[in-house]
Amino acid sequence: MPSASTAGPLALAAPNATVAAAAWANSSAPEVPLFHLFALLDEELHAAFPGLWLALVAVHGVIFLAGLVLNGLALYVFCCRTRAKTPSVIYTINLVVTDLLVGLSLPTRFAVFYGTRGCLRCAFPHVFSYFLNMHCSILFLTCICVDRYLAIVQPDGSRRWRQPACARVVCALVWLAAGAVTLSVLGVTAGGRPCCHIFALTVLEFLLPLLVISVFTGRIVCALSRPGLLRQGRQRRVRAMQLLLTVLVIFLVCFTPFHARQVAVALWPDVPRQASLVVYHVAVTLSSLNSCMDPIVYCFVTSSFQATVRGLFRWRGAEGEPSIGHAVSMHKSSKASGQPRILSTGPGALTQALTNGPEA
Repeated sequence: MPSASTAGPLALAAPNATVAAAAWANSSAPEVPLFHLFALLDEELHAAFPGLWLALVAVHGVIFLAGLVLNGLALYVFCCRTRAKTPSVIYTINLVVTDLLVGLSLPTRFAVFYGTRGCLRCAFPHVFSYFLNMHCSILFLTCICVDRYLAIVQPDGSRRWRQPACARVVCALVWLAAGAVTLSVLGVTAGGRPCCHIFALTVLEFLLPLLVISVFTGRIVCALSRPGLLRQGRQRRVRAMQLLLTVLVIFLVCFTPFHARQVAVALWPDVPRQASLVVYHVAVTLSSLNSCMDPIVYCFVTSSFQATVRGLFRWRGAEGEPSIGHAVSMHKSSKASGQPRILSTGPGALTQALTNGPEA
């Protein structure tokens, strides 16, 4: 990544992703791809606020480690320990992969900054992967919410569309659409008014999913107020409402600051340079935090996720313990009750938890 002294007047004038408005006003300014402007932001933060830069490096390190552990465990549970691959599970697996890629892109960002300083093209893979994964995370979270709403509120009318094959097609379309949109936006030159692209991307990739999740959350709340619901049906709807509320909180905490900053800079290109620079990096850090908050969503996707994870840890903890005492106690309890019992700390509990299929 080039330093500020070699980046030219365009990078010094405004470090905003939507600095295109200033470049468009200056007809003599060279046209620069938008991803170049994103790549220069790390260099400018390091030069202007070295303390904040080191603090964000530490925060990103924690996010990377936590996301790697949580999403790695979730990927193992959903791929290897969940038998029924329902549409919700398929969407969740893709979301886990997206979160893992977000986490892996964080060390790549700093490796590129310190290892290939001065090479803008070297920064393109990181910039592209970051925005691609952010767009995919938003879309897959929306897909999970729509699927849960259809399964709980309209199970009969949506059965035809809620098939694993349809879910796989939707996932493939999400990856292709997110890749095409990311390439088209990052490839826009600074002299081509990319502010219109920023507005279009914000509406399609953030505001519409947020509206869908908000409306569906309200619909489920209304469905819970209906009289005569059985306890089992009410519990499933409460779980779906918890999922949608969790996704809504993730949207507001992780994605709203970034998109609000983009729109603000597009509307007011004269925002102070240093303030815009700090807000951008803080917003990027919050959006990366999404990879650590999504595991909360996994707990509401299937009814057996939490039981499976607890069973894995119990089974690991019981591996080193002697099994004779457990066998004797199980034998005695079987005689006393007339029915065989399976100890909760043994592998049988794990098998029982794994055979509980996910929700429809």
